This record gives sequence, C-alpha cells and structure tokens, in this order.
Amino acid sequence: MKSLRRPYSEQRPTDIGGGVWSVPVPIPGNPLGYTLIYAIESPAGPVLVDAGWNHPDAWLALRDGLAATGMDIREVRGVVVTHFHADHAGLAGQVRQESGAWIAMHEADAELVGTMREAEEDAQRTERAGMLRRAGAGAAEIEAVTTAYRPEPPAAPDRTLRDGDMIDIPGRRLRTVWTPGHTPGHVCLHLEDADRLFTGDHVLPGITPHIGVYPYDRTDMDPLGDFLASLEKVAELGPLEALPAHEWIFQDTAERARAIGAHHEEKLTSLVALLAEAGEPLTIWEIASRMTWKRSWDDLPSMLRGMAAAEAAAHLRALEVRGRVRRTAEGDPKEDMVRFTVHS
Repeated sequence: MKSLRRPYSEQRPTDIGGGVWSVPVPIPGNPLGYTLIYAIESPAGPVLVDAGWNHPDAWLALRDGLAATGMDIREVRGVVVTHFHADHAGLAGQVRQESGAWIAMHEADAELVGTMREAEEDAQRTERAGMLRRAGAGAAEIEAVTTAYRPEPPAAPDRTLRDGDMIDIPGRRLRTVWTPGHTPGHVCLHLEDADRLFTGDHVLPGITPHIGVYPYDRTDMDPLGDFLASLEKVAELGPLEALPAHEWIFQDTAERARAIGAHHEEKLTSLVALLAEAGEPLTIWEIASRMTWKRSWDDLPSMLRGMAAAEAAAHLRALEVRGRVRRTAEGDPKEDMVRFTVHS
C-alpha cells in the first residue's frame, strides 16, 4: 500500500465535518511523527479523543491547534483515552489541570496505569531484566533495554469504561467498543450519529499496531488472539469511516480490519514453518531474530529488538493456545530460558 502519510510539518487542524475536528500533535523523536487528536463539539464544551505525548511542543500544538478551530482548551469537557500509551494519554492530565475536564479510560487500562504509578523503577528494571534473560537476550541487550528512557505513567482516569458504555457528550451518541489486543483496555469509539469509528491504534490504514506479551513468557493472556477477535468485532460494525490516531482518515474500517487479520494469519503460518525448519527448540530471542521485520535483525537497535521479541512472543502464545506449538524444558535447566517447538 502506498503511504498517504504526510510529515508533521505539513499537518494542520482540519474540519472533517459533522462537528468533528482533527488536530495533529507531534511525538518528538518518534518515526510515527504525530498523533491525530480528535475534538468533538458539544454545547457543553468539546470532548477530545486522546490527548497526545506529554512534551512542551505537543502541549503547544494541542492548545494552539484547538484555538485554530475556535475551541479553547480551558473549555474542554472531557478526554476519552483510547489506550494508556504515552502518545495517546500523555497530555490528558495537563488538559484536566487546565480545564477541569474528566478523563475516561477502559477499566483494564486504568488498572494497568494504577499499577505503573505504584511500581518502583528499580523493581520494574529487575523484572524487565529477568524477562529478557529468560527470552534468551544477551547481557548487552539486557542492559540497553532496561536502562532505556521510559515516559512517566499517564494520569489516572476519573471515569472507567466498559464495552458498550456511552460517552458523556450532550447531543451526540458515542459508544465504547472494547477492542483488546494492542493493550488490554484499548477501545474504539463508535460515533453512531455519523457512522464513524475512532479507531485509536486498533485499525490503522497503512501499518499494524504492536501486539506484544509482557513479560514475554506469560501464559495467562493471549493478546494476539484478543486482537484478532477484536478486529472481527469491528468488522461486524460495517464499512464505517475510520478516524485513526495515526496516518490518515480512510473509508471502510471493516475491509481494513479483515486485511490486518489476514496479515497476522500469514505471519502465524510462517512462524510454524520457521519452527519446523529449525528442528530443535528455540528461545524467543532466537525465533525473533529469524522472523521477517521491516529492517534486518542486525540493523535493529536493542529497544526495537525487545519489541520484536514481545511480538514474537504474542504470536507464539496464540499458536500455543491453538495447539500448534508447545513450550519445552529441553536445554540446560540452569539457563531458565523459555523455548518453543512445533507441537507433535
């Protein structure tokens, strides 16, 4: 698919009709470039879908972008966060401080935010190191990933959402559609009075969201399985206009959702073939290093290798749930590493 994504320097606040505006907010130092924040007009003040990265440049872009649409950030009624990631929830707390707005988030992500805000950094670093070691990462990679910069957790929400909940916007019908996968509490938002769907990171027009397992060796969750089910759930809503958080607005959410699902099914098939060809149990790190990524494994910095391993782990977990692969205890038990092989 040819990319229609324009650089942030070419982005402007845009009236997309029906009382909805898009406001691009930069993500400094990130190849995604920006997050598209949406402002929905209402008689009681605008409601934002996401808020952007917590950075002074992002704050100015949000404040001034809203002003360019005729809205005042001090009059924002609420912020609905599609998921807890920093490029979506980072500025929600500052918007609340400026305007008194409420912040709403799905209860699953709200629980994660609470855990993140209570956890001590040293304990988190130790946990990440253990996760990487069990996956088969080397000492240098472990050091690089565990010491990398991580943004502060976002502000805790005032309101928690469940699937089907209506958002508090006078005169509009905005319904919560729980779409776990990218995060446990990711939500899309169906603007029922306009046949539009705010898709967050769940359905994007040119790229696919990161689906990972953290820690890599968890067996109590299946995020890729959740994601695939969520794609079908969104597809069943019909060919709605998609208002995503990145890239560009596009038509027919259902068609794109099914295409993303097919992409992951192909990836799962390739992963089974990779393990069969190996002929021996492999660690998560070894598997990730043999998978196909947009850049070669040797060219991936340690942080991106860590994310690739998480994505490999999510695909392995989905295959494990389907009975296609299994974990094995083969190898030196002192290594305490997780290995996978094709289920016989």
